Amino acid sequence: MKLDILAFASHPDDIELGCAGTLIAHIEAGRKVGIVDLTLGELGTRGTPEVRAAEAEASSRIMGISARENLQFADGFFKNDKEHQLKVAEMIRKYQPEIVIMNAVYDRHPDHGRGSQLVSESCFISGLRMVPTFDENGQPQQPWRPKVVYHFIQDRFIKPDLVVDVTPYWEKKLETIKAFRSQFYNPDDTSPNTYISSPEFMKFVEARALEMGHAIGVTYGEGFTTERYVGVRNLFDLV
Repeated sequence: MKLDILAFASHPDDIELGCAGTLIAHIEAGRKVGIVDLTLGELGTRGTPEVRAAEAEASSRIMGISARENLQFADGFFKNDKEHQLKVAEMIRKYQPEIVIMNAVYDRHPDHGRGSQLVSESCFISGLRMVPTFDENGQPQQPWRPKVVYHFIQDRFIKPDLVVDVTPYWEKKLETIKAFRSQFYNPDDTSPNTYISSPEFMKFVEARALEMGHAIGVTYGEGFTTERYVGVRNLFDLV
């Protein structure tokens, strides 16, 4: 299955917080979108890997994505090395996306920046003909390199290189976040409180989206950084 956009994230729910609105916008415009989570989030204080997997599936249905996979790297301990790069390259070659989206270049959680670097370097490795990878049937994969990569912005503020208007999709984005009932604010949940489970955190999520939206004259926005200049053929594409 060839996808238009493939989004990678270190943990289930990173995508929902960071760029679900953007993915939904492109899905509703007819684009095929997939997600690859690097870990099961097994070090999370609340919930279990099995619960997180079910929550990710529920969120995926809300978004309407075409595919979601989990590479089951070690939460908190995966490395940016050859072994992990080849696994990521297998996903890139499998889905042949034009655009790859990944974690913030640095963030509060060290997995985010590490995952960001891992996926970024894997996008390059994936395009090298002399790097062999194989599909699930043991057949050699063809090299593939996405045309462009973007990094969504997470907990730490990073000045965006571009902002996507997600105002029409804000409520649906919130539904995807709330699908992770074990992780975010739920007054009926008696699990230990965490940084992201407080009602204040959800206010922060909205405040960040309002800030990004305000910068481009809309209500809600999602910010991204780029690894190269953004090119356009028509200035009116930027209006």
